[in-house]
Amino acid sequence: MMHKTGAILYLLWGLLHIKAAIATYQLGATLESGIVQGRIYQDAWNLVFFAISVSVIAILLNWRNSRLGFWLNLVIASVTDIGSIIHILVPGHFPMIPGIIGPVLWVFAVIFTAIAIRKPNST
Repeated sequence: MMHKTGAILYLLWGLLHIKAAIATYQLGATLESGIVQGRIYQDAWNLVFFAISVSVIAILLNWRNSRLGFWLNLVIASVTDIGSIIHILVPGHFPMIPGIIGPVLWVFAVIFTAIAIRKPNST
C-alpha cells in the first residue's frame, strides 16, 4: 500500500507541474520575441515532459512497486525540484506558499516509495 500512496503522490506532483508548465508558457507569451522568450518556452516544454514522465512512471511502475520506477522517478523529480528550489524558491522569485507544495509532494513520494521498495517482493 505504501507504493500506491507514493505513486499517487508522484501523480499529484506531475499534475501540479503540468499546471506550472502552462503558467511558464503563459509567462513566455508576455515576453518580447527573442532568446529569453525562447528559453522560457523551452523551460515550459521541459517541465511538461518531466511532469508527464513522472506521472506515467507512477502509474505504470510505482503502482506495481517497481525498483526501476523508484529510481526513474527519484532522479527525474529530484532534478526538477532541486532546480526550482535553488533557482526560484530560495531567491524568493516565487512565494514559499504555494511554491513548496511540489517539493513536499516529491519528498513524501520518495519516502513512501523507498519504504515500499525495501520489501522483498518488489520487482
